[in-house]
This record gives sequence, C-alpha cells and structure tokens, in this order.
Amino acid sequence: MTDTLIQNARLVLVMDARRRALSNCDVLIRGGLIAAVGSGLSSAGCRVVNADGCLVTPGLINTHHHLYQTMTRAVPDAQDQTLFGWLKTLYPIWSAMRPDDFFTSAQVGMAELLLSGCTTTSDHLYIYPNGARLEDTIEAANEIGMRFQPTRGAMSIGESDGGLPPDHLVENEPEILEDMIRVIDAFHDPSHGSMVRVGVAPCSPFSVSRELMRDTAILARDKGVMMHTHLAENEEDVAYSIDKFGVRPGQYVEDLGWVGPDVWHAHCVKLDAQEIELFARTKTGVAHCPCSNCRLASGIAPIRAMRDARVPVGLGVDGSASNDNGNLMAEARQTMLLQRVALGAGAMSAHEALEIATLGGAQVLGRSDCGSLSVGQCADLAIWDMNDVNAAGNWDPAAILLAGPSLARDVFVNGKHIVAAGQITTVDQRALAAQQNKQSMALRSRA
Repeated sequence: MTDTLIQNARLVLVMDARRRALSNCDVLIRGGLIAAVGSGLSSAGCRVVNADGCLVTPGLINTHHHLYQTMTRAVPDAQDQTLFGWLKTLYPIWSAMRPDDFFTSAQVGMAELLLSGCTTTSDHLYIYPNGARLEDTIEAANEIGMRFQPTRGAMSIGESDGGLPPDHLVENEPEILEDMIRVIDAFHDPSHGSMVRVGVAPCSPFSVSRELMRDTAILARDKGVMMHTHLAENEEDVAYSIDKFGVRPGQYVEDLGWVGPDVWHAHCVKLDAQEIELFARTKTGVAHCPCSNCRLASGIAPIRAMRDARVPVGLGVDGSASNDNGNLMAEARQTMLLQRVALGAGAMSAHEALEIATLGGAQVLGRSDCGSLSVGQCADLAIWDMNDVNAAGNWDPAAILLAGPSLARDVFVNGKHIVAAGQITTVDQRALAAQQNKQSMALRSRA
C-alpha cells in the first residue's frame, strides 16, 4: 500500500491525551496506521492529498444504529408516534424484509455515515425474517470499506407472552444463543485495527426474557465480546420495567450482569442519579442518540451529568426510521444544543461534543485503536473543507459544530480513501440509492 500524506491542513485535531490542535500540519498514513503528525513531513514516495485550509479530525464513531431501517424512512403512519406505537406500526413492515433488503439498507446507511465523516459504526440487528443473517450486513461493510461492529440482536418475547413485538417476529432462545456463537466464531476479530468485531445484543427488556439477558452476558464474557441493548429510552420503558420486574432499568441490568466496561446501553434518556452513579462506578457505556430522542419525543438525556460522573458516552444516529437521517456530525451538534437548552449556554462546548463523537465513541465500543490521530492508531480520519461559505468567517475551525460543513470532503478508513471530493469511492452511491428505492417500493407492496 502506498503511503499517503495529508498535507498542509489548516488545523489537525489529534484528540490525544493532551487534546492537541496543530496548525499548518501534515498527517502521514502508512500501512493502515497513523505514522506521523507534524509540520513539513516529507512527501517522498507518498500520494499527496492537499488539505490547504481544511480541518482534519479523527473519524467519527457511531455507537448505535439499526441499519436495516434505512429501508423504511418517513413511513406516514409512524411519523408522529412515540416509541411503543412507532415500533408496533413498523414491526409488520420489517417482517416482510428479505436478505437483499438487509444488505442494501446496510450499505445505504454506511454510505450516509461515511459522507458525514464517520469511519466506524456499530449496528444493532435484532430481526431476522425470511432467512436474513448477520453476515448480510457484514458483507455490506466489507464491500463499502467501513470499520464495523455488528451485534447479533434478538427478540424472544412476543405479544402473546406480554412482549411488544408480534409473535411471528421473535425467535427461539436456544437458537438465538447458538447463532450468537456461530457469528462470533466466524467473524469476530479482536486484533488491533480489526475491521469487524461482533457483539451480542438482546433487543430490550420488553422483548426478551430475564434468562436470555443473563445467558447472553455469560456467553459474551466467555467469548470476550461486548454486550449491547436498549435501556430507559422513555417513560414508558421505565414504567414497563417497574411493572414487569419490580425495579428500575438500572437495577434490572445490574442484577443480570449487564454492567461493566464490556457493556453499552442505547439511549438511557431516563437514567436517574443512582443509575448514573452505577454506570460511572462500573464504567458502563452509553450510546446517546439525541436526534432520535427528539423525533420520538423521548426526552433529553442527562449527558452533562453522565460526563461529569465520568460515564463513558458516545453518539449514535439510531435507526433511520426514528431519525430519518444518518449524519453523525448532526448528532454531535444536537448533543451540544440540547445540553445548552436544558442547562444553559455553558453546559457543553462544541469541542466537547466533537470529542464525544470521536474519543467517546471509541471508549464506548472498547476501541483503544481508534478515536485519535496519535501515531500507531488506525488511519481513520475525516477532512473538512473550511473554505466554503458555510465556514466563511469562522475564527475557530475546531468549533466546526458552530460554523462549518456537516459533510466531509474526504474520509479515510484503515488508510484507504473511501470518500474523495464528497463522493463514495467504493460503490456508486446514486446507483445504490436507486436500488434501495426500488427495493423499498417492493417492500411496501409486500407489506
């Protein structure tokens, strides 16, 4: 692989321990890793990418997504629902999806993320109708070139047993555990710079049994993989936990072994002070999804309190049927704005929100090899063009969330140039969009 030199950037945000911001700086990429960061680096033998006037950041990291949902954006009957009604509207549609729908929707979701400067994404896939498998999404990631952390999700408690999903969309629990073992053994790579790491992810306390939650935790720790689920997303979610289990969500997951640095929970909008202390003490991570939380009227998560307590927090776009967008820069900006509107103008800076989107996400996903541009880290980075009208007059390019582009000019993943001049290089993105529109119309006819 030819070395690449990102040359003469206006500013490079290293996101290392000292949070260095280096002006008039170069970044050397070699063998998929960051080889050097500094001014005046030699370009001998390198492919040179001109970053004059640009901001360079680590690639953003998405800690929660349902990629399959890009197939069902802006469904009319689901547009104005809160979480439980939204799910019940969409479950019947999702049950008609086929394996090629999961592949295409994953690529569309990843393309959208890449264009927003995101280089690593997790995915929470918890439905497997009509022969769908987790590898449908893994193959999509391999082809487009994105660093991927898929989770083998599951639902096992249907409506007839007091759960939320329809009975025909849930799975048998022994078969779920068997398939978790299969996909971990087949695809999980824990090595430095790994492009695929598999986790396990029962969908939520209202769609799986206590036994599956407990057994999944035992399995995950035996296999050395991470664990993920939804938690305390809104008041209905908390009420369900109290009614069915007699405890708040935090106590429920603690009792079942679902806390620790190998666990991260999505949303956590309604965590109380005791639950925040529990997460801080156990280093349990949170995937904050501000746009989805607004769209479904779930509320404003207490991110300032979490950060102050040193809870690991990353960002997630959540599914594109509850967000209808997959731009991680938009999530970072929304994170900043919501904390300010709730707590005051000084509650969160643009710099801190961007840190959550990079280093924060890496910590939540257990990635010590991503999230910064330090030497030896994965060569995952985004170049932001600060020369256009959206950044004109910006005195502080590091405050890109206040004034600057929300789409990256260039994106590198594992040293490969995946986005160049604002276009995906590994797939034809307009052809991909046309293919998804075709499949979405067919799905609508079937459903």
